[in-house]
Amino acid sequence: MHTPAIDVHGLRKCYGDQIVLDNVDLTVHAGTVTALLGPNGAGKTTTVHILSTLLRPDGGTAFVNGCDVMRDQAGVRAQIGLTGQFSAVDSLLTGEENLRLMARLRHLGSKRSKARVVELLDQFDLVDAARKPLATYSGGMQRRLDLAMTLVQAPSVIFLDEPTAGLDPRSRRTLWDIVRGLVAEGATVLLTTQYLDEADQLADRIAVLDGGRIVAEGTPNELKRLVPGGHLRLRFADAAALDTAARLLDECTRDAVDLALTVPSDGGIGALRSVLDRLDTAHIEVADLSTHTPDLDDVFLALTGTKTPAGPVDAKGMTS
Repeated sequence: MHTPAIDVHGLRKCYGDQIVLDNVDLTVHAGTVTALLGPNGAGKTTTVHILSTLLRPDGGTAFVNGCDVMRDQAGVRAQIGLTGQFSAVDSLLTGEENLRLMARLRHLGSKRSKARVVELLDQFDLVDAARKPLATYSGGMQRRLDLAMTLVQAPSVIFLDEPTAGLDPRSRRTLWDIVRGLVAEGATVLLTTQYLDEADQLADRIAVLDGGRIVAEGTPNELKRLVPGGHLRLRFADAAALDTAARLLDECTRDAVDLALTVPSDGGIGALRSVLDRLDTAHIEVADLSTHTPDLDDVFLALTGTKTPAGPVDAKGMTS
């Protein structure tokens, strides 16, 4: 079996009487993107800071590529890159100078440093601005430079703490493409974000933090199925087919004007197959079919409201 890129069990962190992380378990497999979602104060940034050795946990275990964040901090730091909530660039230097400074701090050596800086400037579309002062950079350009500095030593595990906060939609999508490219090359990404569409676009799996606990975890589609409101909409060619289908399908809602039925569904393949099999057995043809599931906004509100599940929710919606 392959060692997970990130493996966390029973992680705890407190500040006085305030519990920030309460027995958090999290596994992130290599070459994937996992997003941490949650309201402000849920513990997302604290988790990232512990995994990147900036904070010491009060309990539990955490490993990055098999290195213990408590006992082998040097081993962890050699394999990770961290882009925090705020750009860590020096505004008195040019973009190229910032990258060269980071390369020197990473002890790449003169020849390798020059080559790596050229690679990153090209990869992040900063060649034309390389020797311009950062005062001339837009927010998106500064964020790209910040991420480029994170990648100077080509880390295998990358922590991105709200990397697109405050960026315009075009700059956000540019960074999304960069993240996808990094993962395609084999990197592992743990992402915290307040943008639910960002998690939906990038994440292979999502963990929802609330009150210092992971209250749900799964793929974006699995999490959407946890929230009621999903349904199938079936449209028929004539009123006779509509009437027959309405008698076959339980708890459906009829739309006589559009010759359509709305059938509650969790959005899964099994539910869809069951409905179509029943209609097919009765020789009823469907003129048009669409599937509707709640989005991550619905999931976020349902799972991080005033009431939280008694235990973590798995992809089937069962608490443990």
